[in-house]
Amino acid sequence: MADADDVRALALGLADVVEIDSDGFDFRVGGQGFVWSYPERVPGRPRRLRTDIAVLYVGDEAEKQALVLGEPELFFTTPAYDGLPLVMCRLERVGVERLTELITDAWAMRTQSKSAGSA
Repeated sequence: MADADDVRALALGLADVVEIDSDGFDFRVGGQGFVWSYPERVPGRPRRLRTDIAVLYVGDEAEKQALVLGEPELFFTTPAYDGLPLVMCRLERVGVERLTELITDAWAMRTQSKSAGSA
């Protein structure tokens, strides 16, 4: 079982990561977000940052669908994220080892996309 402290430790252990001031957690590399707190939006209520759910960059729609369909107990999405390569991960259901892999992959994809864009 992982939590926001694990997310913070893992993200800050990667090169060139910046933490954005937030009521939850929000990490970027090269100006691009790769993991942050889920901003839950419920009609009629103010947005609430959920630090028990991490939003992760996954690179493309195919990977997103593979995660959501393959492990629905761990990953989900909402209509607000349709067409975006992002999934939500329930931290209380993921182990630190798997979370390490997810965060490292998200970070690596963002650093590669920055390198590809500047080439």
